[in-house]
This record gives sequence, C-alpha cells and structure tokens, in this order.
Amino acid sequence: MTEGLMWNRNQIVNAKYAEYATSADFCQIFDKDMSSLYLLSLLLTGDHKKAEECFVAGLENAVDRNRVFKDWARGWARRVIIQNALRTVDPHPKKESILNSASIEANDKTAAERPEIAAVLGLQAFDRFVFVMSVLEDYSDHDCSILLGSTRRDVLAARVRALQKIGSAAEFFRAQKENREIPARTAVDHRESGMLYARFA
Repeated sequence: MTEGLMWNRNQIVNAKYAEYATSADFCQIFDKDMSSLYLLSLLLTGDHKKAEECFVAGLENAVDRNRVFKDWARGWARRVIIQNALRTVDPHPKKESILNSASIEANDKTAAERPEIAAVLGLQAFDRFVFVMSVLEDYSDHDCSILLGSTRRDVLAARVRALQKIGSAAEFFRAQKENREIPARTAVDHRESGMLYARFA
C-alpha cells in the first residue's frame, strides 16, 4: 500500500516537472514523421487532396497547442490528425460515401502501386475510420464510438465488414498475381467497394 502511494506521488511529481512540447517540437515531429502522418490522413480521408488539407491543419493545430507534455507529443500529433479527418469527412454508419471520378482514378493508381493501401481506401468511410482507428491505431471500441458518435455495436460491425473486405482484397490480388481464377464473392466485394481493381489484371 505504502509502495503504491509512493509510486503515485512520484508520478505526480514527475508530471509536475515534465517538459511541455514546444511549437518547434511539433514541427520536428511533423517533419520527421511526415510519411506516416500523411498516410494516416490519406487512409482516413480516402482522398489525396483532403489528406493534404488534414495534414496541414494538423500541423497548425499542433503548433498552436502549448499544453502537451513532450513525451506525449507524437501520440497527440496522430490524434489531432484523426480529429481533423473526422471533421473533414464526418463519417456515419448509415451514411454511404461515394467516390468521385478523381478519387477513383487516384485510388486506382494506388491499387497498382500499393494494393494494401488501396484495399483500405476502397472501404466505406465509416468502416475505414473504424478499421484505421481500432486496428491500426489501437483505439478501444469505447473510444472509437465516442469519437465517431456511434454505438459500440456499430463499431464492431464496421470492423468485421472492413476485415472481410480487406481479406477479399488480399485474395483478389493474390489471384491476380498468380493468374488464378478470382472467386465470384471476391469480385463482387471489389465492385461494391467502388475500386476498379479489374484494370490491373
């Protein structure tokens, strides 16, 4: 008991004297982690233009923020990217997102170069956010539901759909690479995703 109290007191003391991140620290993080943070923006927004806007807004928000502990700055930078993407896309479980022709063309190019990224971009917006946040960023279902303004059941269902679609995408590209016949269900999944994978057969 005494040992636990001492540990908690030490935590409080350490936090009290912890160094806050400066604007320069955040600029350095966004510069050093540019590829990773931009990829996070892209996977969430599903659009290169929106991803760029989200990244820039994230940097501006981070620079303006001056009450974040330095040790937490990198995680906070990723969180602010997610928050900006949420405001930009506003995903909902019942709201179907439609890719415009420019987005489809850009995603087709990505499919040829990075099929694993294209598989995520081909998801509906809500499913994509849930997959990125819960699987890639390790957010809990509870946190996802709060940030997305949805129920935990919606989050769970979206993750299942996303994993199924991405699994189908992996099978699709393996079949293409090995010149095997593509299963009918897999082909349907890709048509439903809005991605023109057949162009890369």
